[in-house]
Amino acid sequence: MNEEEIRCIGCGAVIQTTDKDAPGYTPESALKKGLEQEEVYCQRCFRLRHYNEIQDVHLTDDDFLKLLNEIGTEDALIVNVVDIFDFNGSLIPGLHRFVGNNPVLLVGNKVDLLPKSLKRGKMTQWLRERAFEEGLRPKEVVLTSAMKPKEMESLLDTIEKYRQGRDVFVVGVTNVGKSTLINQIIKMTVGVQDLITTSQFPGTTLDRIEIPLEDGKLLIDTPGIVHRHQMAHVLGDKDLKLIAPKKEIKPMVYQLNEGQTLFFGGVARFDYLQGGRRSFTCFTSNDLKIHRTKLANADELYKKQVGELLQPPRKDEVADFPELVRFEFTIKEKSDIVFAGLGWVTVNEPGAVVAGWAPKGVNVVIRKSLI
Repeated sequence: MNEEEIRCIGCGAVIQTTDKDAPGYTPESALKKGLEQEEVYCQRCFRLRHYNEIQDVHLTDDDFLKLLNEIGTEDALIVNVVDIFDFNGSLIPGLHRFVGNNPVLLVGNKVDLLPKSLKRGKMTQWLRERAFEEGLRPKEVVLTSAMKPKEMESLLDTIEKYRQGRDVFVVGVTNVGKSTLINQIIKMTVGVQDLITTSQFPGTTLDRIEIPLEDGKLLIDTPGIVHRHQMAHVLGDKDLKLIAPKKEIKPMVYQLNEGQTLFFGGVARFDYLQGGRRSFTCFTSNDLKIHRTKLANADELYKKQVGELLQPPRKDEVADFPELVRFEFTIKEKSDIVFAGLGWVTVNEPGAVVAGWAPKGVNVVIRKSLI
């Protein structure tokens, strides 16, 4: 690193004053002021911190892969943060191929969003099984919430137990709450508040941010890997706030007959095709309206009411909103039908045939039931 290189303390990007669209841009006047105050932020982080405004940044998937490949050559503990609420959307594809021989700690964040009645042991076991299916063999699975200091203390103890004098790399896809988690760690270890820009928008950290640990080693925050199949990429920021739960979700139970449909705003749809009368449990943000109708009327209702009765998307966003794509499933065991980044519907008994619809590019998958 050369002497003149100044990095943004929010996202780690090298500060520059020439290209407004490139990472690290800050106006000359702001840079001068920042240097005087010894707090230099790029314009993007400044706006995010003070106005909650997000500016897109152009980092390619290749950049992320390069970064992951570098991790495999280090001797470090890898802390992989996933969002329990969007587990399938927050896995890094093929992570086990990048970590080399380094031990992995799997951290299920946002545990506070799931119903309190859930048994932690069962959830931990469920996460471990899913990780194994992806080829990942974590040393330990930890449930945590970046919002709860006590949870963070326990996470820090676990990290300390496994790092054994090594650096720590924190990795995760965008939107799993990684930077919030690291801000809490910094607050607890160094006492500095909100050093890293946090936001619920994809892709806040641009380059690795290094936080010194007591023994001279580093805790390294890496950029979130952008998952193209998340709901976050098809919705505006206001709608994103609506579908991303902020507090414990209250499951909604629906008794459905064959040939009935549930709409989740206008962003997703669940069709019950066959299997007699039965109950289905929906796990989505409490702010998202669910609308029940007959399957026979569903297409027509969507055409007429998307952006009106069925929101999000908003009326002025309908023209650009991707069409919904259909995925059909035959249920063989108690399963969740998961809409990436939105939530899931639990089908309690085998034998049902159902279909899930999501905006083109967003995944709908079936998994063994979490709850």
